[in-house]
Amino acid sequence: MTNAYPLQMTILTAALTLGGCADSRAQGGGAEQADERALAIHEATLTIDSHDDIPFDFATDAVDPLDAPRQVNLQKMLAGGLDAAFFIVYFGQTQRTPENHEQAQAGAIIKFDAIRRMAEELYPDLIEIAYSADDIERINASGKLVAAIGIENGYVIGRDLSLLERYHELGARYVTLAHNGHNDIADSAQPRADLGDGPAEHGGISEFGEQVIEEMNRLGIMIDISHISRDAALDAIRLSRAPVIASHSNARGLTDHVRNLDDETLLALRDNGGVMQTTAFAPYLKEATAAEREATAAALAEFGIEGFGDWFSLSEQQRDLLEARLGAIGYADVGNLIDHVDYAVDLIGIDHVGLSSDFDGGGGIVGWFDAADTANVTLELVRRGYSEEAIAKLWGGNLLRVWREAERIAAESQPRDD
Repeated sequence: MTNAYPLQMTILTAALTLGGCADSRAQGGGAEQADERALAIHEATLTIDSHDDIPFDFATDAVDPLDAPRQVNLQKMLAGGLDAAFFIVYFGQTQRTPENHEQAQAGAIIKFDAIRRMAEELYPDLIEIAYSADDIERINASGKLVAAIGIENGYVIGRDLSLLERYHELGARYVTLAHNGHNDIADSAQPRADLGDGPAEHGGISEFGEQVIEEMNRLGIMIDISHISRDAALDAIRLSRAPVIASHSNARGLTDHVRNLDDETLLALRDNGGVMQTTAFAPYLKEATAAEREATAAALAEFGIEGFGDWFSLSEQQRDLLEARLGAIGYADVGNLIDHVDYAVDLIGIDHVGLSSDFDGGGGIVGWFDAADTANVTLELVRRGYSEEAIAKLWGGNLLRVWREAERIAAESQPRDD
């Protein structure tokens, strides 16, 4: 990892404790020694965040990828030692009409174009798009940041399978099959009553969804089970010939949220060879008490903002003060994030767990509120006793393994010239 800016490592103010031991974890060493070791490990590790959202005006004068007041920009990636990020092509679910399908597809192209504009026109010396797992490592070795592309919500293909090949050509390397609300591919974990959704529409993956999964396997696009229902996730795991990912989900056994994966799904994910990318989205990490919710709302109001979307309207000093207040209240923090890593590692093994932020899409916790704080995650992993090898797997090694397997299966699916 070669950074043009010195790595800034913000030490958490909250007390951090060592977690229980597993094969990938060992206890020992003082806090100061762990901090120094964490910084060295972080500088040496290829770090990949599997889910970062972008707006429709990304890479324009309105939202400069270099320094826009957002959780992820290129300066913050450099400052925090975040080497690679999946920039997300997202379009929210609407009524499934021909006109809305056209709007969703046009919206997808706007975001593909924005990511390409960032890397190819605005900042080609700073960042490059990866189209393969090998590209990630090659670009990182060159000293540049890496942009990969994921699609969130298979709604952008409507019922046109040919669009998957088009999106693959544009750089999409995973597709989240659904988002909030059922679509023609899969049932959502969070149905939309305002769109007429019942608890389930297909009972999991639809017949069309089965074709989508087969085509994604053929093309080498990773199948993402985040946001889809439990039955749909289990169907997708069963149907896919390649390992699947959950690009931004946590363990339901630790926090009972419908967006998290229960133990049965995690075990099926392990047997499939896949990976769950543990995510820094507060409601998925811990269930806040009524008192904590009230105190959080009061703290935001004290600083004159209604939600975290207004975070960057505050000065840096105000943000630091507010984050300290949130930590004192008990808002989700890096420790809670690694609690979910610990849980998943203990259940399904170190080879099937990764890390994501969901930045600029609702993610952000005390200690890892934006990309500049990324080293804090490594710090907590070291303090929990994770080895350097284990940390490298969590920060992207496991995701790259799944990506390469998807590429291998796609290559085997191509007709041979015999």
